[in-house]
Amino acid sequence: MITGKAKLAGVLGWPVSHSRSPLLHGHWIATHGLDAAYLPLPVRPERFADAVRSLADLGFRGANVTIPHKEAAYALCDARTGRAERAGAVNTLVFAEGRITGDCTDGWGFLASLGDFDPRSGPAVLLGAGGAARAIAAALLDAGCPRVTLVNRTPARAEALARALGGPVAVAAEPPLADAALLVNTTSLGMQGQPPLALDLGPLPARAMVADIVYVPLETPLLAAARARGLRAVGGLGMLLHQARPGFQAWFGVLPEVDDALHDVIARDIPPR
Repeated sequence: MITGKAKLAGVLGWPVSHSRSPLLHGHWIATHGLDAAYLPLPVRPERFADAVRSLADLGFRGANVTIPHKEAAYALCDARTGRAERAGAVNTLVFAEGRITGDCTDGWGFLASLGDFDPRSGPAVLLGAGGAARAIAAALLDAGCPRVTLVNRTPARAEALARALGGPVAVAAEPPLADAALLVNTTSLGMQGQPPLALDLGPLPARAMVADIVYVPLETPLLAAARARGLRAVGGLGMLLHQARPGFQAWFGVLPEVDDALHDVIARDIPPR
């Protein structure tokens, strides 16, 4: 039951109707019996800054930020975490003591979704050079990955990202799979309504892991191809679930768990391909 003392948070996006975050956070709120609510908050880009400040004035504890607001959220913050600075974007806002603090939990959530995979075990190849690629590449590098190679249809964008990241980052026209320990698709290819990602996984070592940040559908063609080769494959749903944990803790005072029950709740809401 929600009372007048309820702790409030939500997700800001335009549109926001596709977001699974209300279902995800709602499950945790119910599981922990909290006097709290997490709401979908559709906000047009030109109204974003005013909307965020209004939420803080209304007593909200914070909010998640999704497309197309992550860079605007970064610019709006009074303070940012180190990983938000590295990612150049913000997906989690915390309102406290009149200040707006921004965090980026996407890379952290991605690493958590890989289970016992050790980023230090070998080079990683990332397909794409957008915001998700930056957050994931930064997280991998900071966790000790010996080399990250960016492959993007627009080489100049990949080169700019490599310069922004610093460290052992390369840019290639074709994925160097022969020595890769991890292959990550950070593009929308394979998403429902988009063409599949056409890539020969034959050169990948048998020990390699293949990850796809797409989670609609749960099993993308890339993941199916990886499993057919006997490779370890990780879908995007785990990243979605894990990246939500730090925000929930900051707003509601409880660090929730990603378990089978949560996975099943969200998976049932995702239509088959």
